[in-house]
Amino acid sequence: MTKATPSIERLRFLLSYDPESGVFRWRAKPNKRTNVGAIAGFTDCWGHRRIEVEGVRIKAHRLAWLFVCGEWPRFVLDHINGNPDDNRIANLRPATASQNMQNSRRYSTNTSGYKGVSLCRQTRRWRAKIVVNGRNVHLGRFLSAEQARSAYASAAAEYFGEFARLS
Repeated sequence: MTKATPSIERLRFLLSYDPESGVFRWRAKPNKRTNVGAIAGFTDCWGHRRIEVEGVRIKAHRLAWLFVCGEWPRFVLDHINGNPDDNRIANLRPATASQNMQNSRRYSTNTSGYKGVSLCRQTRRWRAKIVVNGRNVHLGRFLSAEQARSAYASAAAEYFGEFARLS
């Protein structure tokens, strides 16, 4: 059985939100261990701040949208600068899941140094690919990693516009 999410009135009673800094603070004591004025929540293993209210864990960026817009977001929220703990309202924008993924950083296991670029073992050429709506789009094989990066950059700009991140 899942617990019901507290009402917006209850959340506003317990928490204050500063849209300039993106920080939530406790306005009232939710339990014996927490002090009024303390920064609310904790950072999870993905870097997102989560705030637990009455046994329900809520991502702070979704809570920020609720506090500013007056309703829960019906979509994915993207952190424009890529920092999942930066919950300033100016850093949040609605996005599709695909757009949100395009705004992610290059994986730490990437060996080419460029997002969307890898070395093809069979041909010893650099391969560029991009994922669009869950499907791999092959952009070609190139003699240099820089050429493959250029192909990826063009495709990312075409498919994802402002959401495209190259590093």
